[in-house]
Amino acid sequence: MNARDPNLPLQAGEAEDLCAFAARTWDEEIVPALTDYIAIPAKSPMFDPDWERHGLIERVVRDAAAWVERKQVAGLKLEVIRLPGRTPVIFFEVPATRSGCTDTVCLYGHLDKQPEFTGWRSDLGPWSPKLEDGRLYGRGGADDGYAIYAAVTAVLALDRQGIARPRIVGLIETCEESGSVDLPAYIDLLRPRLGNVSLVVCLDSGAGNYDQLWLTTSLRGMVSGVLKVEILTEGIHSGDASGLVPSSFRILRQVLDRLEDSKTGRLLPESFHCDIPAARIEQARATAKILGDEVWKRMPWACGADGTPSLPTTTDPLEALLERTWRPTLSVTGADGLPELGSAGNVLRPYTAFKLSLRLPPLVDAHQAATRLKTLLEDNAPYNAKVTFAADGRAGAEPGKGSATESWGATGWNTPELAPWLEAALNQASQAHYGAPLGYIGQGGTIPLMSMLQQGFPAAQMMVCGVLGPKSNAHGPNEFLHVPYGKKLTAAVAQVIAAHPG
Repeated sequence: MNARDPNLPLQAGEAEDLCAFAARTWDEEIVPALTDYIAIPAKSPMFDPDWERHGLIERVVRDAAAWVERKQVAGLKLEVIRLPGRTPVIFFEVPATRSGCTDTVCLYGHLDKQPEFTGWRSDLGPWSPKLEDGRLYGRGGADDGYAIYAAVTAVLALDRQGIARPRIVGLIETCEESGSVDLPAYIDLLRPRLGNVSLVVCLDSGAGNYDQLWLTTSLRGMVSGVLKVEILTEGIHSGDASGLVPSSFRILRQVLDRLEDSKTGRLLPESFHCDIPAARIEQARATAKILGDEVWKRMPWACGADGTPSLPTTTDPLEALLERTWRPTLSVTGADGLPELGSAGNVLRPYTAFKLSLRLPPLVDAHQAATRLKTLLEDNAPYNAKVTFAADGRAGAEPGKGSATESWGATGWNTPELAPWLEAALNQASQAHYGAPLGYIGQGGTIPLMSMLQQGFPAAQMMVCGVLGPKSNAHGPNEFLHVPYGKKLTAAVAQVIAAHPG
């Protein structure tokens, strides 16, 4: 370890050394580890109810834990914690190297994955890792299996150069893609060991481009579940029943019309909306100037009948940013009761079911929204059909308890005002490693941990960032991790930790 005065600020040469260390570790150790990780279909419990028996989540946890322990970070203690009936959590802690520092930096990520999805390029696949032009393709590498490896590398980069830092704890869960329903129990269990958390670094977010460091300023909340309409107990010949028996699909459309204007996509209940803070609008305006039309052109648009690309809901960059970050939106992400086209006979089906994903503005309470949504969809059903909305679960509920339709929600998050030291450190890190100023961007996704930690540590500063930039396509086909961006992000995180005033 190089001898160094721990009270000196980080110098330009040290920033370059951080970047070089991160790049070398990515090439030699992180990319190989992620290649192995991507090949393991460790799907989140929502998509693999038999996850415990299959042992795939256990495998990626063991692999990641073994990798961290091999790095031999001075003073590191790592534990895989398992509560009965819950997905495991990796918890590690590293003592401070800055004399007299009593603060803690918490580093967060997850190892569970989304399911395969369809539409992958012919030479790619969700469990077939491939490195091509600096992009590591495959499910889960960017969202966000890389997090634990990058986090430990950032700490090790500082320690190898003798750069003083606060105490570090790591919290790596395996239930994030299922709404982090297991996480509150672990936070309660670990609270005495977390310490005085004054900075949370979450590596599960995105980037507006690959040219600068991006800070996530807000996250939408979410309510998801299955809306089912039943009109018959069994299918009937459509020639015999249609016209007399109302279609379950048509009834479902009517029920959804209560929630969404199908022409514009606007959600009708005002309680699902919120006022957008003026500061967030100004940040979005600045980001719109940076990204321009790429805000919407980055999407993989299909072509219409005339051969021209399909169009977004708006081509105004500012409005596009606000639509995907601060306004509620309904998506239908799955269906049941519909046979495949090749097996679709002339039968009036007994039921139709849609999987709904309702994204909520950051300031809307998701639990209350879930309760209102259930009432809105189920009450006064057309034709007295049986209409049910069964949510996927409730955050913090005991597994297996409660009714099948018990509603839940993951509340969004709006970052607290940045402390001057953190804003300066983020800008300096972006300039040092990307040669461009810090960018601010809201994200349309949901990270339930952030609102949980904000409640548990209201004075903590939040650095929410990630590698999910343009076309990285988390959850969809051809997901990739932009390796050069990941290298720079690792060094930037290390530099911000070093700047922590302690």
